[in-house]
Amino acid sequence: MNIVEISKVLSNNTRVKILQWLKDPEANFPQHQEIDHFNDGVCVGYIQDKAGLSQSTISTYLGVMQQANLVIPTRHGKWTYYKRNEKVIQEYVTSLTTAL
Repeated sequence: MNIVEISKVLSNNTRVKILQWLKDPEANFPQHQEIDHFNDGVCVGYIQDKAGLSQSTISTYLGVMQQANLVIPTRHGKWTYYKRNEKVIQEYVTSLTTAL
């Protein structure tokens, strides 16, 4: 886990908001039409709708977040769902507390 790399990812307000929304998906997103639970995360389309940005921008943001291991993708057919990687987020917070 790289504090600097994760901090760079979190320097974007929308990416921070996405992590906040994914912390409580039931409160922040409608129930899935295809899947009736959030165990595998939230579909990119729902994240895009909530953010009000283009699909390509959200996909880029999620790709950067995935490279930093902040989110975990799961494929269901042609759809990709994302959820928070709680372990890495907690390690980041702990590292910040220890390092700084």
